[in-house]
Amino acid sequence: MLIVDDQQGIRLLLNEIFKNEGYETFLASNGIEAVQYVDNNVIDCALLDMKIPGMNGLEILKHIKSLFKELPVVMMTGNGDTDLIHQAKELGANHFFTKPFDIFEVKDTINKLIQE
Repeated sequence: MLIVDDQQGIRLLLNEIFKNEGYETFLASNGIEAVQYVDNNVIDCALLDMKIPGMNGLEILKHIKSLFKELPVVMMTGNGDTDLIHQAKELGANHFFTKPFDIFEVKDTINKLIQE
């Protein structure tokens, strides 16, 4: 699972939760790291922040979907910008969470998406 967020605390929290669920995780703090990882590895799911340095979440989403059309991608946003959410839906994002989010809801959503 790829976890992309520029806030270290969120990355570490999500990493701990999903490692405890049995997932192998890769953490990226910016878009460049995320794209390089996706280009060289197979992932089961991506959890992306919408606004991060180096490249925004929509650009990362486009890149991921160009390589893995059916890969589940969940987006996180701090402001609930409806235009960005609409664009992400059009690009193939499966679900959205507004920060602060319920970690158990995120965990359950990811588990369901991967099992589909």
